[in-house]
Amino acid sequence: AISFPARTGLADSAGVVGANNFAAKDGKTLYATICQGCHMPNGKGAVGAGAYPALASNKNLESAGYPIYLVLYGQKAMPGFGGFLDDDQVAAVVNYVRSNFGNSYTDKVSGDDVKSNRQVISGPVVMLPCPCLCGIQHIDRRL
Repeated sequence: AISFPARTGLADSAGVVGANNFAAKDGKTLYATICQGCHMPNGKGAVGAGAYPALASNKNLESAGYPIYLVLYGQKAMPGFGGFLDDDQVAAVVNYVRSNFGNSYTDKVSGDDVKSNRQVISGPVVMLPCPCLCGIQHIDRRL
């Protein structure tokens, strides 16, 4: 892992700048681009080289803060994508997952909700290769 100093003067609350950004803005496309490689196109997850939890009919998604946190920061083997998605993109993919795959949570997440859930983190960040082999390095700020 390579250590970098914290970045300052960034574009939005995500600090999304540079070439490793995702261009898509809608949740369905973002899910297909980022999430379905592990969680599968049907959201049912998979078991193989690792265990990828099902998002389909997932009661943990009832509280919108939970998937916001996971998309931003990751958990266990899932990398965080907060450094590569702006607030509206995180909201879009969270809303997509919470309203598809047998989930019917209707309270929509906004970009402002995501912004208020981002943690202000100072100090070093670590760039880690992605375990899902998507070809980008993820920022791990949980040092």
